[in-house]
Amino acid sequence: MVKSYLRYEPGLVFGVISSVDANIAYDPSGLHLLAPALDKFFLWNLKQGLAFKTFSSSTRSSHTLAVTTIAASPSSSSTSIASGHTDGSIRLWDCEKATCEATLNGHKTAVTALRYNHLTSLLASGGKDCDVILWDVVGEAGLFRLRGHRDQVTDLVFIDSGKKLVTSSKDKFMRVWDLELQQCVQIVGGHHSEIWSLDVDPMERFLVSGSADSELKFYEIKRNTEVVEKESKWEVLKNFGEIQRQSKDRVAALRFNKSGNLLACQVAGKLVEIYRVLSDDEAKRKAKRRLHRKKEKLLTRDAAGGNENEGLADSLSSQEFQHPTVVVSDVFKLLQMLRSSKKISSIAFSPSDPKVGLATLSLSLNNNMLETHLVDSDKISKLYSIELQGHRSDIRSVTLSSDNDLLMSTSHNSVKIWNPTTGVCLRTIESGYGLCSSFVPGNRYALVGSKSGSLEIIDVGSGSCIEVVEAHADSIRSLVQLPDENGTVGGQGFVTGSDDRDVKFWEYTVKQKSDNEPKHLGVTNVRTLKMDEDVLAISVSPDSKYLAVSLLEKCAIKVFFMDSLKLFLSLYGHKLPVLCMDISSDGDILVSGSADKNLKIWGLDFGDCHKSIFAHADSVMDVKFVRNTHYMFSVGKDRLVKYWDADKFELLLTLEGHHAEVWCLAVSSRGDFIVTGSHDRSIRRWDRTEEPFFIEEEREKRLEEVFESALDNLNEDRYAPKELVPDEGSVGVPGKETKETLSATDLIIDALDMADTENKRMDQHKEEQMDSKAVFQPNIMMRGLSPSDFVLQTLGNVNTNDLEPTLLSLPFSDALKLMSYLKEWVRIPDKVELVCRVTTVLLQTHHNQLTTAVASRPILTVLKDILHEKVKERKDTIGFNLAAMNHLKELMSMRSDALFQDAKAKLMEIRQWQSKRTDSGEANNSRRKKKKLKPSNGV
Repeated sequence: MVKSYLRYEPGLVFGVISSVDANIAYDPSGLHLLAPALDKFFLWNLKQGLAFKTFSSSTRSSHTLAVTTIAASPSSSSTSIASGHTDGSIRLWDCEKATCEATLNGHKTAVTALRYNHLTSLLASGGKDCDVILWDVVGEAGLFRLRGHRDQVTDLVFIDSGKKLVTSSKDKFMRVWDLELQQCVQIVGGHHSEIWSLDVDPMERFLVSGSADSELKFYEIKRNTEVVEKESKWEVLKNFGEIQRQSKDRVAALRFNKSGNLLACQVAGKLVEIYRVLSDDEAKRKAKRRLHRKKEKLLTRDAAGGNENEGLADSLSSQEFQHPTVVVSDVFKLLQMLRSSKKISSIAFSPSDPKVGLATLSLSLNNNMLETHLVDSDKISKLYSIELQGHRSDIRSVTLSSDNDLLMSTSHNSVKIWNPTTGVCLRTIESGYGLCSSFVPGNRYALVGSKSGSLEIIDVGSGSCIEVVEAHADSIRSLVQLPDENGTVGGQGFVTGSDDRDVKFWEYTVKQKSDNEPKHLGVTNVRTLKMDEDVLAISVSPDSKYLAVSLLEKCAIKVFFMDSLKLFLSLYGHKLPVLCMDISSDGDILVSGSADKNLKIWGLDFGDCHKSIFAHADSVMDVKFVRNTHYMFSVGKDRLVKYWDADKFELLLTLEGHHAEVWCLAVSSRGDFIVTGSHDRSIRRWDRTEEPFFIEEEREKRLEEVFESALDNLNEDRYAPKELVPDEGSVGVPGKETKETLSATDLIIDALDMADTENKRMDQHKEEQMDSKAVFQPNIMMRGLSPSDFVLQTLGNVNTNDLEPTLLSLPFSDALKLMSYLKEWVRIPDKVELVCRVTTVLLQTHHNQLTTAVASRPILTVLKDILHEKVKERKDTIGFNLAAMNHLKELMSMRSDALFQDAKAKLMEIRQWQSKRTDSGEANNSRRKKKKLKPSNGV
């Protein structure tokens, strides 16, 4: 009988506050902060420091779904959020429901920039594929693709009320696109290095761009289009000037606040430069003061140097002083410098104005932290900080308590105690660089082996380090509890292995510093085993009979007797150092993982190698057996977790989810879940389900995935010559070919063939019905629909964004069949828009064949007569409905304000009367005082 296994599925993910490679943004309400966390993002309440909503793209977790950029709607009335991902997809979310409304596929590589227009009706995206795509948010479909940049698109912004789009790229140029003409109208140069960010103020007066150059470049946005000069007819951006930056690092982000009076310049370091943006009147006054100072200097120079500059000051006062020319230094003034403790990943201004201060600025740091600062004219103060829910660096070890209720993780400066069921951080203890850890039997204390060689004893209940023991002279690489004879972990002690070539045996003791202080746990070294090389990993058999030690230089494993510490076996075979190993619960086999990417399974009776398995694409970092079985888990630097059967030497499952190297692994005592820690700072829990699976089925799935990935690489055709894009740019189809579009094309072709067959059967039945009264039996596969309705339903099931790529894959013969049904569908009012889209795509794709084929002429003639008429009818209907809704709106406003139409005018009259009354009262009081004072003066 074929053996079945139970499947492990991704479960809880915790420990990540903010990703390094994506930007943060405020939600449309401006009250909460959106922060990406690998392949999902959270909505944080900054005051409470809690993430109360989670936006997850899918149940399948993968590094290809990592969030790269986030954009929120600029309108407070909208709840739309867009997220760009590494695989080139864009997802539209509802902020209130935290649900994904649509998935848009268009970019071939990662999305790097997203921006909504002011009405939230359009979304512009840029990617590493050098393309810019404009999306219809309401219709959830792509409009067109803009090509012209020669390198990655880094940022984009709408101007001219959403009619134009400005994009920046690593090719050192900015491009201005006219969205109505769908072409590039201006190419702006001037930068000497890659442009990383740009932004425009809310009033659309100025546009600023930043690169690795030492200055910020500012441009005036031309508002009127009536220009006489031919060369400047399409000049939308006019150079306004430059401002020297304070930092030498490249610009990472430029953002105006919502009111437009502040500009933040984030560099690729620890600094944010905040500039004050003056209004037009303030800028003119500053320009006049500048000219006045210039005039004074010239007058002083004239007086000191004779008549060399005679008349220059007079001409300055007569010409420039009346109408001063405003320069960039008159508008933008450096206000504050914000320095953070760590490198800044991204910034975001809060759309809501604070009660005190100028603006609220949030930062995401590269050490997994979020900070919020209040920007004032004279200082910058920190308001909130979110840091307890994750480690500051990568996680080097994880361990579970004996009852699986607590999880401990270590990093370079802290130890955290978690609830593995909910992912809540219970304790945070400052410590050294922890490389290994373990709970003491009883789970009241824990041990941490650090990189400095010290052994830290932690009280779990109080969350404090009670003692630091200088155990080794170098890094402690491994720490293993000593089991009892029955295989359970008791209180006998533990063993540590270090880079100082010592293996030390420790016992637990009870210590008390003084009579007044309580007793606490202590440790004492009882034995030491000297080795010839650095110790990388140790493992103890469940019966405490054998001790296995892996060595650095010879890449060997030495097995010793525990009681006498005499050598029992020497296991050779790995080509690179053994980084991890474990012994099964019955003590029969030992598994070792090495930097040579292999797992080796050894028999502990004779020391023979049962099997050598090429397990991972990079170094194997940890391996653990499931208790009382020969099933084992391994993790590696290739970001994968793998599930093995050590008896059959078969790979059972491959678990994807981590976005970086996986360092450590812990298996629960019952084997119902495992926990892994990674360089991406996430802790992932993988739960065992009741779903059985078979080895052969999983092997077939892996082969299909390899085949599909090979097909994707074939479709990319990365070695073919790239399409030459002219300097003025070009327009393309927004969508791209995916597995979904190919399957949708197959379904449409099958539906067309089935409908064609059904039509022939119906014609044949009509001919036979003249001779006999046979009853026609329809095809049950069509679910009781007519052939036309069945094809229409199949076409309507295609995602709106995938319709164009799906129709592009149709052969001409099937496209002709599809067009024959359009004259029936266009008579259905709700399907006129769909028919127009299908007709447009098919005509653009097969224009030459349709114009020459005889069979297509009747179809095109009928569509020409019907389609325009039906589109005009729908347009008139929509116009009539809009007019009626506007009329109803006016009626409602008149009714709701009927009682208060003159309330404002009456209120102003009352206020004026009150002010006159108070003025007259004050005047009367002053007269009375004067009258009282006159007699006294006379006396």
